[in-house]
Amino acid sequence: MVKIKEKVKKFGPGIITGGAGDDPAGIVTYTVVGATTGLSQLWLLLLSTPMMIAVQDTAAKIAVATGKSLPEILNIYYSRKLTYLIISFLFIANIFTIGADIQAIASILEIISGINSIYFLVPVTLILGYLVIFGKYRTVKNFLISLSTVLSVYILSAVVLKPDISQLIKNSLIPHIEPDISFILASLGLLGTTISPYMIFWQASEEKEEHPTVAQAKEIETDTAVGMIYSNIIAYSIIVSSAIMLSGHTEIQTVKDAATVLKPVAGEYAFLIFSLGIVVSGFLSIPVLAGSTAYAVSDTFGWREGMDYKVSDAKGFYFVFLGSLMIGDIIDLSPISAIDALYYSQIFDGLLLPLLSALLFVLGNNRKITGSLKNSWFSNIFLIITFIVSFSAFIIILLKTMFHLIK
Repeated sequence: MVKIKEKVKKFGPGIITGGAGDDPAGIVTYTVVGATTGLSQLWLLLLSTPMMIAVQDTAAKIAVATGKSLPEILNIYYSRKLTYLIISFLFIANIFTIGADIQAIASILEIISGINSIYFLVPVTLILGYLVIFGKYRTVKNFLISLSTVLSVYILSAVVLKPDISQLIKNSLIPHIEPDISFILASLGLLGTTISPYMIFWQASEEKEEHPTVAQAKEIETDTAVGMIYSNIIAYSIIVSSAIMLSGHTEIQTVKDAATVLKPVAGEYAFLIFSLGIVVSGFLSIPVLAGSTAYAVSDTFGWREGMDYKVSDAKGFYFVFLGSLMIGDIIDLSPISAIDALYYSQIFDGLLLPLLSALLFVLGNNRKITGSLKNSWFSNIFLIITFIVSFSAFIIILLKTMFHLIK
């Protein structure tokens, strides 16, 4: 019993990263995917689980093998221009997702209170900033892990709805692809929110702090696998529930529409439970989003970074962290709806996936970088699959868009 408790205590970055993957943007994206494409993309979500594990495990092991973050490694072994390009894309993707997540929380508070969501942007930002800046990292970590368990309500919802098991098996194991632009966009959004760029950079930076020695590589594998599987069980449940409850809804207009998924479990309290999930997942994911941005920018320019440092000791790191939250607030002043912001921010994340998976494949197989932690056949196979699937979706969208413009 004591040994089990000790092992559980060692879990951290992988669990947080997995939980953060089901942020407000993720919850809404999976809801939209289920409502618009039914159960037809369950196979892609199932496939994305080993893809997700391979991506996160590779990023984490690279960081542990070198004692450096991904931007630092790129600066040393490759080109600073490549580092700037990747970090710029990451910054843009993270900022839009931060804005979308904050807007989702503010929209929930507006519906509950009747007060315009604009007035909640700054208070939410201040609370998030306070949790990170004035709380020791270990306290923040435990706080985030405990919050992630709330999302399990979606599993209960999927069970209560009693889906056709034969249909679940069929759609989970047999690939189904439609040449429709909305279907491909949904696929890219699913991949973007499941294997998000910020999760890659966040876990790599945190594993470097949590597991500083190569001897702890096995702990990384377990931590990563548990976190990613947990994340995708939640995602699977959301898609199944929304496919049954929202089938035929081509558009989810409001967060209240998305809350319908939980009606079989919560009845008239569905929106309340959904609201709790959005707020909880938002407070789980936004610090990870802002943190991954701060880590990446700080490491690119050689600044001191880490949540264990005081603000006075890592000014650049905390400047980027708070700046990310504030820019997210500014984006929220636009007329874009919360649902659109949440969904399309994840499609943008999906567009970055081919570049990041290719980069991790190259880095993970470079013995000068990884040494004894060189990629396994499992990681290599699923990194290649990640690249092929995400790049194919990107090309199809590009060609269809060009064809539409020419026509």
